[in-house]
Amino acid sequence: MDINYKGILPKNFSVDEKYSVMLFIKQGSNAETYRVKGKDGKLYFLKLFNYAKLHRSAFDSENNLLEIEFLKSIKHPNIVSYKDSGELIFEGKKFGFLVLNFIAGETLAEKISREKIDSVYDLKQIISAVLNGLNYSHSLPEPIIHNEITPQNIMLDLSGDIPQAKIIDFGFARSFHQSSKAYNKEGLNLNYVASECFNSFYSPQSDLFSVGAVMYHLLFGMPPWFKDISKFEADRTKAEDVIIEERKKPISFPKISEDIVDFDESVLKVLKKALQNDPENRFQSAKEFIQALNGEIEIEDVDTVQKVKSDDKNQKKIKTQRAKGKGFDAIAGMKELKEQMQLDVIDALNNPEEYAKFGLTIPNGMLLYGPPGCGKTFFAKHFAEEVGSNFMHVNPGTLKSRYINATEENISKMFQEAEKNAPTIIFIEEISGLFPSRDSDAHEMSKNAVEAMLAEMDRTGEKGIFVLCATNYPDKIDAALLRAGRLDKKIYLPPPDFEARKAMFEMYLKPRPIDFGIDYDKLAHLTENYVSSDIKDSIVDIASREALKAKSRITMKILEDVINRTKPSVTLQELQKHQQIKAKMNGEIIEEKNDRPRIGFKL
Repeated sequence: MDINYKGILPKNFSVDEKYSVMLFIKQGSNAETYRVKGKDGKLYFLKLFNYAKLHRSAFDSENNLLEIEFLKSIKHPNIVSYKDSGELIFEGKKFGFLVLNFIAGETLAEKISREKIDSVYDLKQIISAVLNGLNYSHSLPEPIIHNEITPQNIMLDLSGDIPQAKIIDFGFARSFHQSSKAYNKEGLNLNYVASECFNSFYSPQSDLFSVGAVMYHLLFGMPPWFKDISKFEADRTKAEDVIIEERKKPISFPKISEDIVDFDESVLKVLKKALQNDPENRFQSAKEFIQALNGEIEIEDVDTVQKVKSDDKNQKKIKTQRAKGKGFDAIAGMKELKEQMQLDVIDALNNPEEYAKFGLTIPNGMLLYGPPGCGKTFFAKHFAEEVGSNFMHVNPGTLKSRYINATEENISKMFQEAEKNAPTIIFIEEISGLFPSRDSDAHEMSKNAVEAMLAEMDRTGEKGIFVLCATNYPDKIDAALLRAGRLDKKIYLPPPDFEARKAMFEMYLKPRPIDFGIDYDKLAHLTENYVSSDIKDSIVDIASREALKAKSRITMKILEDVINRTKPSVTLQELQKHQQIKAKMNGEIIEEKNDRPRIGFKL
């Protein structure tokens, strides 16, 4: 036997009679990773879990490994994908195993140990990919927090023309709504961990801090506020204290290497915001982080922003702002929805006296639902721009608190702020995560939050407040919120139809350097069942990067090649599931059919 081989499982060991062990890769504190070959001749990664060494928080209430359950439910191009799982007996001991689809490449840690990042473009490619993966996991009905974003857990897939970053290793991942007592830090690299995690509190903003730390490492060769804590391995509390003390100092930015192309001060502004010790002052979502990175929104330099101290340091402040932008002109398709919003909300806000003659006000609220990536948040943002009123963008991390009664207080203050600045549109993302059904096994604090929301939504339309909510799974929202007088209108947002897809390609491509002969009809035909985010992020943006790399215009061939190797992010099975949810919401009887139900939205 090879004396350098250190794994528990020997070479050629047969796992479940389906996979043969080829190579030991690495040893973790409670798991080992191998390269294995399947009976289908393909390569896979196998993660072997030593049950005896796993912390109790690694299991759910039914004793299933959380990492396996999470990865079963995750399907995203920037996250490692699940293949198989099970248990095996070796030398009288029971182990769990997880099989993942093979990624032909290397970790980000391996890459930067060999060569430095030499352009801001490459930096943004990596960081945006990681943020896209986190945006997906944070937006799930039950948001998943990774809790260990480090260069070791970002894999670069080198199988295509352009390296693609993928998030791996969900060993420390936890549900956002899981008790904070279940947060185990043993084995984490604390230099990348947000400070609030040291108090056993994690959130989407914690992951965003870690992304900022990785970004800093790529630019400067080490994590921010770096401390060598190896000597404190036996005393984790001491290690945390050392890091917290170091983070009280202003962050330093060493001289940027002249080898890094296109570096400018805007990158530092993004870094400073991502690395704020107070989660309230960081980016509030991965999507906002991406927009700042791409220059779509302007970030103030935090060094020049006056700090306003809150009397309640645990109270999350919801920012109200006057919406500006292109409005509905920035949205391709959705004609019926635009007309409905114009009649029910925009005209009612602009002509309240006229509507009052007929005894009408704006409705209290509306729910947008449908498959992920179909533009619910995008529509809400540009709807607010069209109205031109005050806009409050709320996500679960903004309202939810681990402190008793704090969530209810946050909800109350949100509506007080909205009424003070009326007319106001409150947009709440992933409402199913905030206000789950009280008939479910939701935490008691979540049930209290539902009751607080019900009380605040009484006659909001008369106060000049319109509550617009979005979710992928309306059937998980507490039923009382969907009754008359609350979220009165429920609108299904489907994947874009032919005309909408054509309009999207035209809108996204025409401002860019495109070649002659772009056939928008053909592009729309080729992308049936693709959601809105697929068209922009997975097709148009990637085609643009390939054209930039080739120093050419965006050609029809480049676009077709990208489409041919890009699968829709939402499967046909998932679309059919959402069709069933839509039918249930409309009180329809679902009939078994061989053909796929027609996709469209219905009020």
